[in-house]
Amino acid sequence: MTTQEYPQFDTLVLGAGIAGLQTALDLAEQGFQVAIVERDPSIGGKMIRLSKVFPTLDCASCITTPKMAAAAHHPNITLFTYCELNGVERTGSGLKASVTQKPRYVDPDKCTGCRSCEYACPTFVPDHEQGGFTSRKAIYVPFSNAVPQKAVMDPENCWICGKDGGQCVQVCATDAINYFDKPEDFTLEARSMVLATGYELIPDYSEKAFGPASQHPNLITSLQMERLLAPHGPYMRALRPSDGKEPDSIAFIQCAGSRDLNLGVSYCSRVCCMYSIKQAMLLSGALPLADITIYYMDIRAFGKNYEQFFQNAKAMGVEFVKAKPMVIGGTEDGAVRLRYEDQEGGGGGMTREHDLVVQALAMVPAWNPEGVVDVSTATDGFIKSVKPKIAPTLTDMDGVFTAGVAAGPKDIVDTIVEAGAAAMEVSNYLNQEALVAAE
Repeated sequence: MTTQEYPQFDTLVLGAGIAGLQTALDLAEQGFQVAIVERDPSIGGKMIRLSKVFPTLDCASCITTPKMAAAAHHPNITLFTYCELNGVERTGSGLKASVTQKPRYVDPDKCTGCRSCEYACPTFVPDHEQGGFTSRKAIYVPFSNAVPQKAVMDPENCWICGKDGGQCVQVCATDAINYFDKPEDFTLEARSMVLATGYELIPDYSEKAFGPASQHPNLITSLQMERLLAPHGPYMRALRPSDGKEPDSIAFIQCAGSRDLNLGVSYCSRVCCMYSIKQAMLLSGALPLADITIYYMDIRAFGKNYEQFFQNAKAMGVEFVKAKPMVIGGTEDGAVRLRYEDQEGGGGGMTREHDLVVQALAMVPAWNPEGVVDVSTATDGFIKSVKPKIAPTLTDMDGVFTAGVAAGPKDIVDTIVEAGAAAMEVSNYLNQEALVAAE
């Protein structure tokens, strides 16, 4: 490994989802120099993987892609993708960040994004960008509108398929493939920092809640359903994974992990009701003859026009059943069998079968700052805001701010608003710091 010094930035933004991008763009437009550090090969975060957004049903890619392109081409923004933040320490009034550039095994300066290597590669592995429903190559560009549009190699699945190097080496016109690529450590210096690290879905919920029944191929997650609904998704239409059949009956299980003390997730994840309603409405349009059921504990339609969105779904024929069902198995024709208590009917246990079942899994922190950045986390594991009502982006570390779901579950609208607030807090902090230094 080598150590390389980089120029000082005004702000380091950790995470390049919609919160990180919006914060960076707002600061860059004010003339500040911004570094974005992102652990994935491409910027865009979770939002670029979504189909549409609620309650307007606007295209998620149409909102996110211009911001990705703007960040990539802005003269005041520098992108560091496929990187891990190792630690941050204070140096006087600034911050010194230790970062590791993970090996792409492709030289990004030489790669043109032509994808010839991807087309030539004979190795197929599950594509997690498409929910694991389809395959990708061992060397690949993450997705069609990835930024940067550079290939990355999966060394665990590459078997160097030729005697003079792999087929990717033979077809690459710029000699960008580098099998001997290694991690590279470097240092960034910044006067401030914004943590916009986002969320993940709670892992292993199905196994803990449903046991062996959790392995049913037609029991999927909410993000997998987003891919099925996306126009650039794995099947280009909504099909169930087990056999490619159009589902005649689709169910959504709400609070799958949220508000569950047994799993340590006592909080509501806020957006699950609304995105499940959104997905149900999109499915109703794509599969007008399908029966769609949402099993819920409470419907929490908290934002502007959200209640009307909920009422529209009911008017479209989406069935709402107040229950918390268990997955108890499957049928010979691939349906998922559910068991639940009929709370609003005559009482007693009920059993129903659905061709496809979607779990609205709890949102949990995607990143733990312990040992990396000296900020506190709240009891839910998200970054603690010291003034949640009047300044929700402030952390307990001077010069370090937070934005978006890094500080707790919230929808896209609130995330973008909070990103703007974080940018303003950073701007005020930097300007005040400059005034003090000038005195």
